[in-house]
Amino acid sequence: MELLAKSEPKVTLLGHIQDCLHIREMLVRHFPNAPKLFRTHSDFWELLRLAIIFHDLGKAHREFQKVLNAIKNNDWHGQRHELFSLPFLEVFDLAEAEKQLLRMVVAAHHKDLEKLNNEYVLDAYLGPDEVDEGTKFDFVEEFWEKVAVKEVQDLLKEKFQISIPAPQPYHPSILVNPFLSQKSTSKQSDFWDLLLLFGALKHCDHLGSAQVKALEEIHDADFASLDRLKNKLNNAGKDFYNHQNKCGATLGNAILTAPTGSGKTESALLWLQHQMRNYGNGRVFYLLPFTASINAMFERLETEEKGMGKGKVGVVHGKLNDYLFDYFEDFQYSRTQRKEEIKSLREKFRTLQVPMKVATPFQILKHLFGLKGFEQGIFEMNHGYFIFDEIHAYSPDVFAQILVLLEFVTQKLNGKVLIMTATLPPFLRAYLEKAVSDFTPIASDEPLYKSFNRHSVQVREGLLSENLGEISKFLEEGSKVLVVCNTIKQAQEVYKKLAPIAQHFILLHGGFNGQDRNSHERKLKGLEKLEKKDGSILLVGTQAIEVSLDIDYDIIFSEPAPLDALIQRFGRVNRKIEKGICPVVVFAQRNESDKFIYPDEVVERTLAALKKIASNPGGLIQENQLESQLEFVYPAWSKKDLQVFQTTYDSLKNSLENLLPMLHAKHSEDEFYSRFDGIKVLPFRFEKEYTNFLIEFRFIEAERLKVQIRKGKFAQLRGERDDNLQKKSFTWEAGKKLLQVNYWVLYKGYDSETGLDYDKQEEWSRDEQFDNINAS
Repeated sequence: MELLAKSEPKVTLLGHIQDCLHIREMLVRHFPNAPKLFRTHSDFWELLRLAIIFHDLGKAHREFQKVLNAIKNNDWHGQRHELFSLPFLEVFDLAEAEKQLLRMVVAAHHKDLEKLNNEYVLDAYLGPDEVDEGTKFDFVEEFWEKVAVKEVQDLLKEKFQISIPAPQPYHPSILVNPFLSQKSTSKQSDFWDLLLLFGALKHCDHLGSAQVKALEEIHDADFASLDRLKNKLNNAGKDFYNHQNKCGATLGNAILTAPTGSGKTESALLWLQHQMRNYGNGRVFYLLPFTASINAMFERLETEEKGMGKGKVGVVHGKLNDYLFDYFEDFQYSRTQRKEEIKSLREKFRTLQVPMKVATPFQILKHLFGLKGFEQGIFEMNHGYFIFDEIHAYSPDVFAQILVLLEFVTQKLNGKVLIMTATLPPFLRAYLEKAVSDFTPIASDEPLYKSFNRHSVQVREGLLSENLGEISKFLEEGSKVLVVCNTIKQAQEVYKKLAPIAQHFILLHGGFNGQDRNSHERKLKGLEKLEKKDGSILLVGTQAIEVSLDIDYDIIFSEPAPLDALIQRFGRVNRKIEKGICPVVVFAQRNESDKFIYPDEVVERTLAALKKIASNPGGLIQENQLESQLEFVYPAWSKKDLQVFQTTYDSLKNSLENLLPMLHAKHSEDEFYSRFDGIKVLPFRFEKEYTNFLIEFRFIEAERLKVQIRKGKFAQLRGERDDNLQKKSFTWEAGKKLLQVNYWVLYKGYDSETGLDYDKQEEWSRDEQFDNINAS
């Protein structure tokens, strides 16, 4: 009987090893610098080859072969094939230090070593001094009686020219116990060797099992969009901006400061091309804070016209299913085809199959917390290229974690970093400079900053909501008007009053479910294609407007907010600098609820700074003076923010020092993200539709009906009254199985045009809640 490694579809042991070795050959090309981090004076790639050859030999156990061949057996449950691989490795002629590395990575390639020890080594097999009471396996006896040793010896000799004598099995605790008692932390010499070798083996095993035939890589020709743009500029007697050319000539880490709309994406690509020409292949991570800006960047970079082309770029964030559902909407796919395409693309983006990933920082920060799979993640990051855009947009705790990430990437992984920002308080910049340490500062020159002066600020007394008459006049004149409020409720009220005056109107905030949010964003893109003759356009929104939406309006009216937030809002007006000087209007009076969003002292300093700018001739905002105004508004962390920042920084640094290869953190990936994400709730009006989707196994569509709300808001709703939120459980039959999903129902109003309405209470009864607990 030919030895198998997989059952569905059937793949032979030899075939699986060869599939994994094929992935290894691609890793050699895609990660040429990885061996530089390997501390053992050994051939990294050769050790990986041996790890691949030996990792699954224990599948030659005859009871395991019965499982793969669907033959009834009673003697495999509770055993692990990787433990039966170890005796073959033990008799292989290899230096002890190298053999110890191979023992570890082979033993742990499926189970965390602690879990392997507790649930299998101790529970499944008789200890060296235990008396056989018939409840455990005798490992030595199992090996001699049931492992096809001769077939494995023949396989090794004929296919890989490896000759080994008959193995002498030993109890696996002899291997595992010393490691668990002397764990390899980052302070020990073998830490990096174990981490890199294990991460590489896991990539080979995973991609080999999927029988992936190719990994995309970035070639110099993939930067052709830059050449075309340069030729276009040259033909018009122009060139790239000076800061763009400097990025394209800088080797190593850099921090770029340039105004919004001055081609920072092109700057990043020019920098990246120069790094890859000089340092060689490495994975690329383009990191942004918000899903809207991530999606927009992905769509840009996957085009040949402005980016790298299809197949080169992936996107990774917590709302990916939602995004991909809409991404495939224009394709003529059936529901089943769309589901399969989403699954396929998700897997492709998650693995090494794409060389560039546009993502949130959390997608790589999670590896620093030691979550399951962190070894693969860190291997992927080695000698990588990291582009941080919109670095100003993070809270103190996240900013602290990003600093630790920057230190780790530059000091431990030999990664190269480009940090880009339009607005950054000087004290935050000082933190970044210290974290990166060795870098080149790049900034736009004075003439460019002057050419980007495009806004005239006006600070008005009173509330925005009391001055809608003035805003109406601009709509009546056919202007594109942007109105930004600080709360969802205020945005909804303003929208309802102004929308009847505009020819085209849209509301954008965080209180929409996934289905409607994506619908509104698509509509917004459509509005950008309209011309002046098509009539007035009104966009009302909240902080969601501040992210990288590619929109260009004539005027903005905003409620008071911190200066950095306002600068981002202003950047959505006269974005292309084709309208002369456009007015940006900020109202000075705050609503009562605003104090829960922005600190009073920061807003007060912002208003003082804006009034000083407004005293300039024409109220002109001079881009090159914004940093000094930011320094006035943000001289340092507040006492509260500093405490959060320092505690988070120290905690992650300590966690990183105690990172353990093959021993994973106890909390799950979902628990990690829950620290930063809000809580998803289902508006009451969608409950019937939601459960129908579940019954039809349309899980993505079901999730798109939910709205994500802040944890603080969730707690507030629960505290206000008992009937705001109810936790429910829906159970239904699927063949012979019962499936169950838990979810929170929010008994507040919801409208697809305006989103959640916290003032409208939906009624519910306890009888209805009880009936739904076991619905089927």
